[in-house]
Amino acid sequence: MSSNGCCKYSCETASETLQWINAIVDFIRPYSFLTDAHVVNFFKDRMWEAIDKEWMDCLRKEAVENLLQIPGGVVQDHWPASLKKFIVTLSSLVLPRQQQDLQTVLPGMNMTSLNSVLSTGMNWKKKHEVEVLSAVVDSIATSVGANAIIDVGSGQGYLAQVLSFHYQHAVVAIDACSHHGRVTDARAEQIKKYYAAQLRKSVSGNRSLTLPKTVTCNVMSIDMLKALADTPLHKDNVSLLQSSCNAGNGSSLVLAGLHACGDLSVTMLKTFMECKEVKAVVSVGCCYNLLSEEGFNHVGSQCGFPMSCGVISAGISLGKSSRDLACQVLSVYYPEVMSTSPSIGRQGKALRRRQQRVVPNSSLHHKENKCSLSEINSHMTGSCYHKKSTELETDDSFDMMLETTSRTNENSSNKATKCERSEFIGNYPLFQKYCLSGLCRLGLEPLKETDIHGIWKQVESFAELIGPYWSLRAAFGPLLETFLLLDRLLFLQEQGSSIEAVMLPIFNAALSPRNVAIIAKKLTQM
Repeated sequence: MSSNGCCKYSCETASETLQWINAIVDFIRPYSFLTDAHVVNFFKDRMWEAIDKEWMDCLRKEAVENLLQIPGGVVQDHWPASLKKFIVTLSSLVLPRQQQDLQTVLPGMNMTSLNSVLSTGMNWKKKHEVEVLSAVVDSIATSVGANAIIDVGSGQGYLAQVLSFHYQHAVVAIDACSHHGRVTDARAEQIKKYYAAQLRKSVSGNRSLTLPKTVTCNVMSIDMLKALADTPLHKDNVSLLQSSCNAGNGSSLVLAGLHACGDLSVTMLKTFMECKEVKAVVSVGCCYNLLSEEGFNHVGSQCGFPMSCGVISAGISLGKSSRDLACQVLSVYYPEVMSTSPSIGRQGKALRRRQQRVVPNSSLHHKENKCSLSEINSHMTGSCYHKKSTELETDDSFDMMLETTSRTNENSSNKATKCERSEFIGNYPLFQKYCLSGLCRLGLEPLKETDIHGIWKQVESFAELIGPYWSLRAAFGPLLETFLLLDRLLFLQEQGSSIEAVMLPIFNAALSPRNVAIIAKKLTQM
């Protein structure tokens, strides 16, 4: 067994970034059939036939533990040379995600642990993200002499409140959800009471406390965000969004976004370039599946991908399936998942998320995962069985089939210890449940003459190919995310020497897989 090699590419300059991008483009082009695949059609379209037969013959009997390591770049010595080369080459093109030593990159950055008041309501993942990002934003804001910080896509205002109360910056929190705005305001009032009491006890009792200002709007364009950047901090009149970016008001602003969704991260970068009041931007993106893409039913002059001239000239498109794949981070599951219960697909991800949170009904979720054969059979003759979305174990009923292949592979490698009855109980009921779940989501009931068992017998021999196919496809996730991030970085680097732009993994990837921040500052007046 061997692990992936180090990335041999750099993105310190525009030319280096473009070289890296071109290498990724050359690698992914021949595999578009894999990245574009709509995997729920696995059996119908016989998708495994598009993969090298030698690879599939090797991987179909492989232990689930080894399949789970493929997206992380780990290969086994007995695998075909071409398969090992594919995995190692792919891994060498992926941006390393180890958390950067931020004290080295941002000298003087002051990061401290959040107190219990500021961290109220945060799970440990959110607390880590807010602690790190607020310190980074504070450092950048100080370096450019910012008058205020705009928290774009602020959610419940966690980042805005830390920047306001802990780092004492003037902050505007923007979110499309009015409920989030009300929660932010209410939470800020509670935090203010605590800090006001602390100030009365200290020598700083005369210092005033400024709450983050909240603005509810759906940022649909650069012009809207530019108008917000031009809105005086002390005013809440949203009609001011109709104004244009006034070059003469002397403002110095920083845009910050913690997992700003889809096009919102792109809009932040473009606003940074077009609005001279915005001196810096710190953007951690997410939800690449929601990006608008040129040529994919996109209407308007602006799109979220591609951004850079370099990627535009490469003439490559991704599509929603590939962008959705960029959101998946299976590479960090191993070895954590191996110590619990190996599984392939979003079930493993859902389990991991539940373990990270304090969920009141966690015991209910656990029980529902163990649906008995009698329960499944009862649904065959009854009315269509519906669950609330919050009760579902996965986002896609196809994930049940991924669990099936996990068990199939276990049976394949442990036939001496598992009888045929055990294999039947372990596999067919899951397929039956998968079929019923799919029909119910369509609002349909199974026909009495439908021979689900007969269908299962037709596809059973191919079920063990799901795991290998899914793992090979999932390996492209980190690479596609790298590609999207490099496109954004190159867009900034193409603007010339007046912009300083870097791309850094600022969070612990085991806690926060979406851990890459794009940080840019204007070095001269534009």
